[in-house]
Amino acid sequence: MKKIISVLLIFVLTVTVFTACSNGKTEKETPNGKIRIVTTIFPPYDFARNIVSDKADVTMLLPLGSESHSFEPSTQDIITIQNCDIFICIGGESEKWVEKVLDSIDESKVTVISLADLVEMKEEEEEEEGGAVIEYDEHVWTSPVNAVKITQSISDAVCAKDAQNAEIYEQNTASYIEKLNSLDKDFREMVSSAKRNRIVVADRFPFRYLCDEYGIKYSAAFAGCSASTDPSANTVKYLINKVNEEKIPIVFYIEFSQKTVANTVIASTGAKGMELHSCHNISKEDFDSGIGYYEIMNNNLEALREALN
Repeated sequence: MKKIISVLLIFVLTVTVFTACSNGKTEKETPNGKIRIVTTIFPPYDFARNIVSDKADVTMLLPLGSESHSFEPSTQDIITIQNCDIFICIGGESEKWVEKVLDSIDESKVTVISLADLVEMKEEEEEEEGGAVIEYDEHVWTSPVNAVKITQSISDAVCAKDAQNAEIYEQNTASYIEKLNSLDKDFREMVSSAKRNRIVVADRFPFRYLCDEYGIKYSAAFAGCSASTDPSANTVKYLINKVNEEKIPIVFYIEFSQKTVANTVIASTGAKGMELHSCHNISKEDFDSGIGYYEIMNNNLEALREALN
């Protein structure tokens, strides 16, 4: 999804960065001597904290419970990035502001990890004024297979920055990847024994990598995390017909959704509504209760099991 950054914001970020440089605020001095890891969204935050445990400081810029696609950094966020040792971002159109920030930091001191560079991204077509535009689906973490690749890349970067604790990081990484591999196995077994092979998501659709990985067919109201908020009447009719024709028992919506389209389809078909969580972000309540990527994806596994049977 394309994001327009105001000239004023860019000016503020630039002034902030160079002011910080001039007064020495960019020095990476941590009171506890730990390395600092900063992520833009929840999945890499959760991967990182599973790797480092209490041996490093991990910060997520996106406020808990907020919508990731409308996020823009504050001046303090820019300073936080500038002062970190490892910065992890998505690297796609939804984080265009990152490009300006990276122009102003010393990447010889800050290791930058872009999720878009770690796995092969999938193309998606979005309708805009003037015709269709080809963009790339950024939700690479929704596949546990990709989550393994991302976790290993983060671990390698952390070990390189903090060799003193590398053995601990490697052990934590191996343990966490074992859980992700088990999750991958569970998805494959669930899909292989399912009675049907299609889901309906009457909402935005950030699950392309998940569905493609396990061969799940899908019908959705929007491509990816489209900027559109209202589907065409034909799209809604198509989803209703698909649910009725294939006797699909579950209609999905995503986290933090208004569920407008989903409620229409549910009311017209009698199907059950259920959340399918993309892991972009989580609520403060879930965060405080210790829920992470693994738990969310396990919940998705059970939701899909019900929908496909």
